[in-house]
Amino acid sequence: MLRVGSKAACLACRNLVSTNMGVRFRVPLQKLHPLSRAIHHRYSGNTNPQRPPHRTAARYFTSMSRLPMRPPKPPPGSGGRNYQQQRNFWVARLAARLLKLRYILLGTAVGGGYTAKKTYEEWKDLLPDFSEYNWVIPDFVWELSEQIDLDKLAKALPEIEEIAKLLPDLDKIGENFTFLKSLLSSGVSLGSEVKGAGLHLLLETSGDPALKATDSSATGAQDPSDRQYKKSSDKEKIDQLQEELLRTQLKYQRMLERLEKENKELRKVVLQKDDKGIHQRKVKKSLIDMYSEVLDILSDYDSNYNTQDHLPRVVVVGDQSAGKTSVLEMIAQARIFPRGSGEMMTRSPVKVTLSEGPHHVALFKDSGREFDLTKEEDLAALRREIELRMRKSVKEGQTVSSETISLSVKGPGIQRMVLVDLPGVISTVTTGMASDTKETIFSISKAYMQNPNAIILCIQDGSVDAERSIVTDLVSQMDPQGKRTIFVLTKVDLAEKNLASPSRIQQIVEGKLFPMKALGYFAVVTGKGSSGESIDSIKDYEEDFFQNSRLLRDGMLKAHQVTTKNLSLAVSDCFWKMVRESVEQQADVFKASRFNLETEWKNNYPRLRELDRNELFEKAKNEILDEVINLSQVTPQHWEAILQKKLWERVSTHVIENIYLPAAQTMDSGTFNTTVDIKLKQWTDKQLPHKALEIAWETLQDEFARFMAEYKGKDQDDIFDKLKEAVKDESIKRHKWNERAMDSLRVIQHNALEDRSITDKPQWDAAIQFMEETLQSRLKDTESVIRDMVGPDWKQRWLNWQNRTPDQHIRNETKNELERLLKLHDDHTAYLANDEVTTVRKNLEGRGVEVDPVLIKDTWHQLYRRHFLQKALSHCNLCKRGFYYYQRHFVDSELECNDVVLFWRIQRMLVITANTLRQQLTNTEVRRLEKNVKEVLDDFGEDMEKKTQLITGRRVQLAEDLKKVREIQEKLEVFIEALHKEK
Repeated sequence: MLRVGSKAACLACRNLVSTNMGVRFRVPLQKLHPLSRAIHHRYSGNTNPQRPPHRTAARYFTSMSRLPMRPPKPPPGSGGRNYQQQRNFWVARLAARLLKLRYILLGTAVGGGYTAKKTYEEWKDLLPDFSEYNWVIPDFVWELSEQIDLDKLAKALPEIEEIAKLLPDLDKIGENFTFLKSLLSSGVSLGSEVKGAGLHLLLETSGDPALKATDSSATGAQDPSDRQYKKSSDKEKIDQLQEELLRTQLKYQRMLERLEKENKELRKVVLQKDDKGIHQRKVKKSLIDMYSEVLDILSDYDSNYNTQDHLPRVVVVGDQSAGKTSVLEMIAQARIFPRGSGEMMTRSPVKVTLSEGPHHVALFKDSGREFDLTKEEDLAALRREIELRMRKSVKEGQTVSSETISLSVKGPGIQRMVLVDLPGVISTVTTGMASDTKETIFSISKAYMQNPNAIILCIQDGSVDAERSIVTDLVSQMDPQGKRTIFVLTKVDLAEKNLASPSRIQQIVEGKLFPMKALGYFAVVTGKGSSGESIDSIKDYEEDFFQNSRLLRDGMLKAHQVTTKNLSLAVSDCFWKMVRESVEQQADVFKASRFNLETEWKNNYPRLRELDRNELFEKAKNEILDEVINLSQVTPQHWEAILQKKLWERVSTHVIENIYLPAAQTMDSGTFNTTVDIKLKQWTDKQLPHKALEIAWETLQDEFARFMAEYKGKDQDDIFDKLKEAVKDESIKRHKWNERAMDSLRVIQHNALEDRSITDKPQWDAAIQFMEETLQSRLKDTESVIRDMVGPDWKQRWLNWQNRTPDQHIRNETKNELERLLKLHDDHTAYLANDEVTTVRKNLEGRGVEVDPVLIKDTWHQLYRRHFLQKALSHCNLCKRGFYYYQRHFVDSELECNDVVLFWRIQRMLVITANTLRQQLTNTEVRRLEKNVKEVLDDFGEDMEKKTQLITGRRVQLAEDLKKVREIQEKLEVFIEALHKEK
C-alpha cells in the first residue's frame, strides 16, 4: 500500500491514467488528472504553484486545474482546530479513492486484453487471402512452419536496410544499359566511320591493349598519313583485326541483349503487379492508346473535308509477297496475320497499335474479346477474324477495300508505335480480281503516303531482282528526298545464297541501287518460309544467320543495320520524333477548323441544337414509337366505323351485281331466297374472309400513316421524312396477319349471314335505310352511264353549245325505242328475246338508223337496270310498313320484303365482321406492328450506311463534322498534355 499524499502515490496515479489496452507508458504532466497534478505540486517541494518543476505541466496548469493546490485558509474568527479537521477530512476522502486502484488495474487488464484481441482480428481481416497460392509452397513447408517460433524468427531476420544492401544497384544497371545501347546504336550517326570514333569509344571502355591496337589501325586509315601505313601492312593482320573487331561487337551485342532480357523480365513483373492492382493506383490509358484513339476517329472522319489528316503513323508498303506481313509480325512478336502462298491476303488497311503491357494479347477496337497471343488456338482464331473482317469490308465486285481494320497488340518489350499494313502493290491483274484492283491499291497507298508526317516503311524482297520492284518507284514519287522513308530488305538469306555477287546487297543497303532515298536502310530475315515457325525460332535463325554471314563479317553490313529488333527500335524512335514535332501543329489546325464550323452553324442554324446523325436517329426513333403507341389509343368505335365503311365499299359491287340483282330479277320469292343462300355461301367460303383481312390490314396502314402525317404537321423536323417513310414501308413489309384469324372469321361471317330473324322495328328500319341508300347510289351511277352513252340532252345542247357524236346519236335513238318497249311491258325480264332485238332493229332502220344487235343488248342492259332499280326503290318504300307482316309471317305479294331481309343480313355481317377485325387489331395486330417497327428501327440503328442514306442534308453533315473535330481536338489536347508529362 502506498502512503496517501506521498510522491509515490502521485506517480502511481500518473502512470495509471496513462494505461491503454494493457500497455503502460508515461505521459506528460499536463495530461494528468487535475487531482494528480495538485498532489504532485503539493508534495514535490514546490512552493509556487504557478511555477512547477516541470515546464510542460506549468504551461497548462492555469487553464486545466480547477482544484486548489493547498487547503483553503480558515475563515476569520475560526480556530486552527477546525482548519485541521477540514484538512484531515479531505485527505481521508482522497485516500478512499486511491484504494480503488487495484480494482481499476484489474478492469484495465481485462478490457485491454479484449481490445488487443479485437484489434488483432481486424488487422488480420485486412491482410490479402493467399490461400489460392498454397499450391506453390510444398506441404512440408507448412508442416515445418507450424514448428517454428515466428517471434524468434522475426528477431533473427536482418533489417530492411541490410536487405536493400544485398540487392543490385538498379540505377547503375540502368546507366550501363543506356550507355551500351547508345554505344551500339552510334553507328546510325557515324555511318561508315564506325571504325573511327565509335570504335575508339569501345576500346576506351574495354581497356584491351589488342583492341587499342585495332583502334589505332582503324583510325589511322582515315587520314592520308596512315593510308601508306595501311597499304604496307600485312593482309593477314588486317583480317585478324577485322575478326577481333567483329568479336568485340558480338561481345557487347550479347551483353546488351542480356541486359535487355533482364530489363524485360523486371518490367514484366512490375506491369503484372500494376495490372493486379497491388499498388491500388488508378489505371490510365497509355500514351500510344490515346494517340491510337485519335487516329481511329480520323479514319471515320470525312476525308473530303478541308481538314486533312496529317498525324504521323508508320505506313507499311511493299510489293505483293515481299514480306510485309512477316516484318510486322516480328515487330509485334506474334503470327497474327492470315497467310497464303502467292495469294493476296491483305485486302484492306490494317491499323496495328503496338504498346507495352504485362500480357501478350490482341483485341479489336470494336470488340471486347482478348486474344491470348501465347496460345496457338487464340492465334488461329485471331487470323480467322482478321480474314473475315477483310472479306466483309470488300464490296461486291471489288477485290480490295479502303475500310480500315483497327487492331491493338500489347505485350512486354514491344515498341510503342502505330503501323498501317496496306495491300501489296501488284503489277498485273489476274483472273478473279476486279479490273480496277491495281489502280485501287495505288490510290489507297498514295492516300496514306501523301501525309507529310507519315513514316514510310518500304519493304523490298531481296530474293528477287531489283529491277522487278514497283513499290520503290511509288515511294520515290511520294517522298523524293527520303526524309521520312525507312528501307527494309527482306529475305537476305535467300539473297546471299542466290546472288553471285554479295556486293549487290551492299549497294542496296547503302542506297546506291534503287532510285530512291531513305533515312535508314535495314536488312532482315523473317524465317525460312514456313507458316508454322514460331517468332522465337525465327529470331534465333535471324541471329544465327547474321553472326555467321560473310555480309557482316566482311563489313558489307553494319551491326546496327541488321535484325528486326534494331529495325523496330529505329522505327519507334523515328515515329515518336515525328509525333513530337507535328502533333501540336495538327492540334492548332483542328482548333481553327472547329472555329469555322461553329461559326457556320451559328449563322445557318442559330436556334437548333448540334445533333449528329446518331442523335437525330434517336430523336426520330422516339417520335415514330410515339406514333405507333397512338394506334393503341384509337377508340373501338372509330375502328369499327372505318372498318365497316371500307368493307362495304369493297364488297358492295359484288353484293349488288352478283347476289342481289340476279336473285331479285327472277321475280319469284322462293327462287330469290334459294339463289341468295347459295351465292352467300360461296362468297363466304372463298372470298369474303380474305377480303375482310385485306381491308383490315389496309386500314391499319392508313391509320398508321395518318398519325405520322398529323404528327408531321406539328413540330416534326422534315429531315426525318425519308427515314419515317422507310420505317413505315419496311414495317408493313415484315408484318404478316395471323393466319388463324381467317378461319375464325369465316365461321363468324357464315353464322351472321345465315340468320334471317329481324327482332325489332329499329333493325327493320335500319335495313330499309341501308337498302335505300345502296339502291339510290347504284341508280345514280346507272343514270350517269346512260348520260355518257346518249350524250347531252336538248337543254345542255342549247345552253352549253354541245352536240352528240354519231355514236351517241345512235345510242339515243336505240334508248328511245327500248324505253317504249319497257312502257308496254313493265314486268319485262332482264333479257331481250331475239325476235325483240330484230323488231327494235327494224324499227330503227325504218327511221334511217343502222344499229348493231350487240349495241341494242348493251343499251338494254343499262336501261333495264335503271328501270329495275326504280321499281326496287318504290318497293322499298312500301316495305317500310311491312315489318308487321314479316313478324307474323303473312304472305302478301306486295309486302313480301325478302330483299330487305337480304340487306339486313349483309348489314349485320358488316357489323359483326368490323367488330371481330377491331378486336384482332387492338389485341394482336397493333402490338405486332409496334414490335415490327421497333425491330426495323433497331436494324436501321445498327446499319450506319442505312442511316447515312435516310438522314441527309448539310445540317446533318455540318453537325457530324463539328462533333468529330471537337472530339479530335479534345483528345489531341489530352494526348499533348500526357506527352509533355512523359518528357
